[in-house]
Amino acid sequence: MKTSTIVKLGVAAAAAAFLASNAALAQQAKETVSEAAAHADGLKGLGKGIGAGLAAGLAVIGGGLGIGRIGGSAVEAMARQPEASGTIGTNMLIAAALVEGATLFAVLGGFLALL
Repeated sequence: MKTSTIVKLGVAAAAAAFLASNAALAQQAKETVSEAAAHADGLKGLGKGIGAGLAAGLAVIGGGLGIGRIGGSAVEAMARQPEASGTIGTNMLIAAALVEGATLFAVLGGFLALL
């Protein structure tokens, strides 16, 4: 065999080995990318869960503070004017119900963020 033929066969073998290794590397890269995408989807779901939990928690805290303030102010008003306690109590219940309704909508909006 001539030297040029041996060199050509060596180059062809090296090229075939290079292409085979690149195919294996390409397959590994595809698997790594798909694993990274699955991991990113999991993290995206985690972020949604944390956001929904924070939204619901802050809404409940705000609603609780609002209702507490309404109740405290109503009791102080009844202590200052006992003759108006019926009207004050009715207005207090209406205001507390409105705050509770707004809080419920905020909690539902937070949980809808999960979808």
